[in-house]
Amino acid sequence: MFKMNKLFLIVVGLVLLTIFSTSCKPKQRSRTTGWEYNNPKNGGFEVAQSDEQITGPGLVLIEGGTFTMGSTSETPFYEWDNSPRKVTVSSFYIDQTEVSNIAYLEYIFWLNRVYGQSYPLVVQNALPDTLVWRDRLAYNEPLVQTYFRHPSYQNYPVVGVSWVQANDFASWRSDRVNEGLLIDAGILDFDPDQVDENNFNTDAYLAGQYEGLVKEGKKDLDPNGTGVRNVRFEDGLLLPNYRLPTEAEWEYAALGLV
Repeated sequence: MFKMNKLFLIVVGLVLLTIFSTSCKPKQRSRTTGWEYNNPKNGGFEVAQSDEQITGPGLVLIEGGTFTMGSTSETPFYEWDNSPRKVTVSSFYIDQTEVSNIAYLEYIFWLNRVYGQSYPLVVQNALPDTLVWRDRLAYNEPLVQTYFRHPSYQNYPVVGVSWVQANDFASWRSDRVNEGLLIDAGILDFDPDQVDENNFNTDAYLAGQYEGLVKEGKKDLDPNGTGVRNVRFEDGLLLPNYRLPTEAEWEYAALGLV
């Protein structure tokens, strides 16, 4: 009986200590003005907790560094059009694998669902050029019809995509990833009825030009606000835009200097 009482007292003591330490936690204040952050009484200037950026789906972090970029040995044709030079690359995220057919098919499916009725050319202009498989010295005709759409090739790299199409895909991916983050955070709800211009766009959302199906929204500390607001980039929830890697980033990642 004594042991049980002792254990009970220890547990209660730990709980009280936790509550006391939590209640006595110092509040964040500005080092410039001394004003308290996240306080509606003084205007509600919000400062999010300093967390590391989350890793987007399918990405891997490449730690930056310095390497020798370019050709470091003579070629059989003695071409020196890529002279070696030292290049410093900042840390960045890159896909673990090439963009696959199934990923690009998901992109085409979304375009067709949103723009297919009113703007069919948007879908057509995004389709990859499957004729790249045709060659005078090879019989690749089956790949022209099957490579992009057949399930057997769904995890193979997509081919026949131009630079413009690749950038459009990166913009679309940025919006879909950020929309998914807002849905997972309970800010927005799924909206399968997005059509034409009425679809989630990160820039439009941040500018207040797109609202979507608000589920809970973000608590607004502005005393003159409505109590709910859109997520801002300063909240640390949204990710930066996807883009194509630079030549230096691509070569650095390919060398595996991480």
